[in-house]
Amino acid sequence: MSYKWAVRLATFNVNSIKARLPYVLHWLGARQPDVVCLQELKVESDKFPFEQLEQAGYYAQVHGQKRWNGVAVLTREPAELVQAGLPGSDAAGARLVTVRLRGMTVTSVYVPNGKAVGHADFEMKLDWLRALAAHLRANHDPAVPMVIGGDFNVVHRDADSHDPDRLQGQIFHTAAERACIDALLQLGLVDLYRALHPEGRMFSWWDYRAGAFHKNLGLRIDLLLASRALLERAEQVWTDRDYRKKKDGQTASDHAPVVVDFDAIEGK
Repeated sequence: MSYKWAVRLATFNVNSIKARLPYVLHWLGARQPDVVCLQELKVESDKFPFEQLEQAGYYAQVHGQKRWNGVAVLTREPAELVQAGLPGSDAAGARLVTVRLRGMTVTSVYVPNGKAVGHADFEMKLDWLRALAAHLRANHDPAVPMVIGGDFNVVHRDADSHDPDRLQGQIFHTAAERACIDALLQLGLVDLYRALHPEGRMFSWWDYRAGAFHKNLGLRIDLLLASRALLERAEQVWTDRDYRKKKDGQTASDHAPVVVDFDAIEGK
């Protein structure tokens, strides 16, 4: 039996779930998302706050790592774990987890930062992105609705940067990184925000330093990629800028959540 399912789905790099748990719980209570892709947990899976999140109404599938990286998908109802880790990329850390629920798959990814052009980690980043494309090409059924949410650490278009001319060719802004995002889109995915706002300038990350957030000197590096069929169901995609600000004395992540509201996804 199939049915229509209205869904609020988000991606959020929390920059340490241990340090940011009260903040994340505040956001969950205020925004009531149905599905959330989390990144940069910085805890091992057995140290993840499952109990607190269950009390808030969320189940979690987690691929954690001590001190660094770590990804999760939160869901209002139990979801099936499909994949924890990107095959062949263990050296890069815990950066991918995929779940299945109601006939669709949801993947949370945390793409390596790359540090700087010319650094060894930059090549690792490109290799990881290419491995992600190869993994999706080999394992994803195009007929199954899919969303990939995460911190991609890539400025895909000039409009995604506060200063694309000055930063051209620097980390996040290189042609090689952008080509890797192009390769993902060529698999039949769409960047939901860019599809709905072709000329929009919506950032999702701001440096903590020099008042970057208040000056809006940001980058759009947190993306929601989805199967093309889901685009027509996307009512709005927005950065939750209010949750880049302090809440009840709690310091925000340097990333803001990015949210999509789907009006009626086909479920099973």
